[in-house]
Amino acid sequence: MTATGTATARVGFIGLGSQGAPMARRIAEEAFPLTLWGRRRTTTDAFSDTAAAVAATPADLGAASDVVCLCVVTDADVEDVLLRPDGVLTGMAPGGVVAIHSTIHPDTCRRVADEAAKREIAVVDAPVSGGGAAAAERRLLVMAGGEEEDVDRCRPVFDTFADPVIHLGPLGSGQLAKLLNNFVFTAQVGLALDTYSLADGLGMDRGAVAQILAHGTGGSRAAAILAASGFSTEGLRGALPLLRKDVGLLLAVAEAARAARPRTLADLTTHTLSTLGGSSAP
Repeated sequence: MTATGTATARVGFIGLGSQGAPMARRIAEEAFPLTLWGRRRTTTDAFSDTAAAVAATPADLGAASDVVCLCVVTDADVEDVLLRPDGVLTGMAPGGVVAIHSTIHPDTCRRVADEAAKREIAVVDAPVSGGGAAAAERRLLVMAGGEEEDVDRCRPVFDTFADPVIHLGPLGSGQLAKLLNNFVFTAQVGLALDTYSLADGLGMDRGAVAQILAHGTGGSRAAAILAASGFSTEGLRGALPLLRKDVGLLLAVAEAARAARPRTLADLTTHTLSTLGGSSAP
């Protein structure tokens, strides 16, 4: 196997959506041998201007890779591409590493890691935050969980699209951090919506208020995103299924851990999801 942790490590990438495609392109631009697989040919066709190869199956991608990055959407998607009869684990050689960039339940990471371990393949969870533009600019945040040695072997790949890469602890730690981040962000969206509505009621100019928040102590990433969109909620409404999923996952994980329910944040996320068009919230 080509040594991971060097620029010659062979990388596989599955999940070429709005987040994954810029990540994969950065990997290709840094001259890592890259293999792609997608359910839709159009996603891999977009890389025809690169040296990336296209695998016929996830197993073929696994066989061609030392590090496999997954940026699919759901827990079921992760399990499918890894564990199905022609899945990544079927083809990948012992000593490989799978990096899960998807935002999923920590228990799913542990479950697929147990299966991978039977084949002497390591798994790290490495969910990301920042969006496709941040990946293209090499400033995506990666929140990593897993054995330090395994995370370190993936760092040269992560460094092509991310800064910082933060190792948080054992497998599942990255998912906990990402879920908490998304939970707080969802709460902040509701605060930002109420803030701008209050400004309207006070006869204030939203643009001016956005500038104050950007430089004052009351600002937030959510307020800035709303301002940058021209105060349109269209993008946030489009992300509603993902916001709802992540809020539900965080609350389920907290309940399973018998952590005290974060009442204020939970109420704010309920308000946000309702405001954006959800009929109910977890």
